[in-house]
Amino acid sequence: MKRGFFTIMAAQFFSSLADNALFVAAVELMRSERAPEWQQAVLIPMFAFFYVTLAPFVGAFADARPKGQVMFISNAIKVVGCLMMLFGAPPLVAYAIVGLGAAAYSPAKYGILTELLPASQLVKANGWIEGLTIASIILGILLGGQLVGHAVASRMLAFDFPLIDTGIDSAPEFAIAVLIVVYAVAAWFNTRIPDTGVEMRPIPPNPLALLPDFWSCNKRLWQDKLGQISLSTTTLFWGVGGNLKYIVLAWAAAALGYSTTQATALQGVVSVGLAVGAVVASMRMRLDMAPKVIPLGMAMGLMLILLNVITNVWVAVPFLIFLGGLAGFLVVPMNALLQHRGHNLMGAGRSIAVQNFNEQACIFALGSFYSLSIGMGLSSFSAIIGFGLIIAGLMFAIMRWHDSNCVKFKDEVDHLLEIARNDNLHG
Repeated sequence: MKRGFFTIMAAQFFSSLADNALFVAAVELMRSERAPEWQQAVLIPMFAFFYVTLAPFVGAFADARPKGQVMFISNAIKVVGCLMMLFGAPPLVAYAIVGLGAAAYSPAKYGILTELLPASQLVKANGWIEGLTIASIILGILLGGQLVGHAVASRMLAFDFPLIDTGIDSAPEFAIAVLIVVYAVAAWFNTRIPDTGVEMRPIPPNPLALLPDFWSCNKRLWQDKLGQISLSTTTLFWGVGGNLKYIVLAWAAAALGYSTTQATALQGVVSVGLAVGAVVASMRMRLDMAPKVIPLGMAMGLMLILLNVITNVWVAVPFLIFLGGLAGFLVVPMNALLQHRGHNLMGAGRSIAVQNFNEQACIFALGSFYSLSIGMGLSSFSAIIGFGLIIAGLMFAIMRWHDSNCVKFKDEVDHLLEIARNDNLHG
C-alpha cells in the first residue's frame, strides 16, 4: 500500500470514531431532555437527510477539489453541528448538520481509494479501511457510552476552571465537547493527505446543471449488469444496518434491561464481528467473486429474527459476533465491486455519491418507517422481525435477479466479470 493510504486510514479512523460516539451522546442528550422514543429514532433518518438531498452535488464537489481538502471541510461542518448541540439548538437539527458534513466526506473518503490505488488492491484496501472503520465504530460506540456514563462524566464535570464558566453541565454535553477535539484531530490528518495528481473536474457555473448528470450516472449504474447487483445489495445492507444502530439500543433495553452505556457494549460486539468478516473477505475474495456472497445476506436476515428469543447476554455476545462476521464478509467484496464499476462508468466521486444516495435513501425510508411505527406503538421486537424478513426476502430477490442476468445477458455479464478479474490480477 502507498504511504498516503495510511494517512487516509488515520483520518477516517478519528472522524468515524467521533461520528459513532456522537450518535450515543445525541441519544442520551434527547433522553435527558425526556424526548419521546420515536423522536430518538428519528436521529437516524435526520443524519441521512443531507446524504439524500445533496447527493447530486457532493460527488461533483469531491471531484472538483483535492480529496484531502474536501475531507477537512467536511470535518469542520461536523464541528459546527456539535457546537450547535452545545449551544442549545434542537438535537435533531444539529445532528442533521453533522450528517451534512458526513455526506460531503464520504465521496472523498472512498473516491480517493480509486485514485490512489490500482484495481488489484481495491478489495484489500476496502478490507483495511472497512476493518479500521469498524474498529472505530467499536471504539466510538464504547467511547460514547463511557463518556455519557456516570463513572466518567461525574468525575469530569466535578472539575471547575477558575474564572471560566464552560456551560457544560451534563454528561451528554461533556461527551460532545470531547468529540469536538476528536474531530479536530481528524481534520489535522486531512491536511496531511497527499494530492493524487488526478485531474479535477470543475463544478459547472449553474449547480442545477448537475442534476441531469447525477440522474444519468444513477441510471447508468443501475443499468450495468454487475453495478445493479452490487448497488442493490449494499443499498439494502446499509439501509437496514444503519437503523439497527438504534434498534440494538432499544432491544438491549427491552430484552436485557440495559442502560445506554451497557447497550453500547453490545453494539461494539456486533462491530467486532464486522471487523473480522471484513478482514477475512479482503484476504480471500476477488472482485469477480463478489456476487457469490449474496446468499450470506439471506442467512443474515433470518438470523436477525432469532435475536428476539435471546434473553441471556452470554448467548447474545457470540451470536452478535457471528452475525456481524457474516455482514462484514458480505459488504466488503460487494462494496469493492461497486466502486470498480462506478469508477469505470463515471468517475470515483460521482459513483460514490450515487451509492450514498441509494444507501442513505434506504436508511431514511426505513428509519422513517421505524420511527412512525414506534410512534404508533410497535415494539422493538416487532421491528427486528420486520427488518429480518426484509433482508432475507430482498436478498433472495437480488440473487434471483443476478441469476436471471447470467442467463439472459450471459455474454455481457461474463465480459464484465472478465474485466474485473483482469483488473484484479493486473491493475
